[in-house]
Amino acid sequence: MIAACEAALAAAAAIAPPGAIAIQLREKDLAARELLELAHALRPRCARYGAPLIINDRLDVALAADADGVHLPAASFAVRDARAIVGAARLVGISAHTPSEVAAAAREGADFAVYGPVFDPLSKAAYTAARGAAGLAAACRAAPLPVYALGGITVARIDQLRDDPAFGSGQRPAGAAVIGAIFGADDPAAATRALLAAILK
Repeated sequence: MIAACEAALAAAAAIAPPGAIAIQLREKDLAARELLELAHALRPRCARYGAPLIINDRLDVALAADADGVHLPAASFAVRDARAIVGAARLVGISAHTPSEVAAAAREGADFAVYGPVFDPLSKAAYTAARGAAGLAAACRAAPLPVYALGGITVARIDQLRDDPAFGSGQRPAGAAVIGAIFGADDPAAATRALLAAILK
């Protein structure tokens, strides 16, 4: 995993400005100590490339690793409670499955939302019906908050979303959150370059 992350970070740094890619550490099966060790290993690598390190759900690990932020799944802490713990300087993001959840997160002070699944995921079984371009467009319109598309994201689908009339002239996604398209690839660096090139068109 660390090797794949480093390859993706290096590839992103070669074609995009610092901050164009972030790493979210999401290993639900690891004990706290193992997760913290992994976060400590990723932290300097992310810093070298100007990429925020975001810890999924575990506020304690985010603080102990001096991560840049936390990502809150649907059943996790409320945004305001997480903010009280991690402070104003760290990012707080949320998982959202409806436009109303995006709007609520914005009211509570979240920094970003990850919305999906837009398409059926590549890395795991679908946990709910895919929302499609129309659902993503509605989420982007729900609040002045950066929204990242999640679920089945590929280069072809990024191009498909860009041209979809559902967005009209309204707010568009800030980017995409991907797992399978990079970690399932034979060459994570090449996959990262292709995805970023499509997003940055």
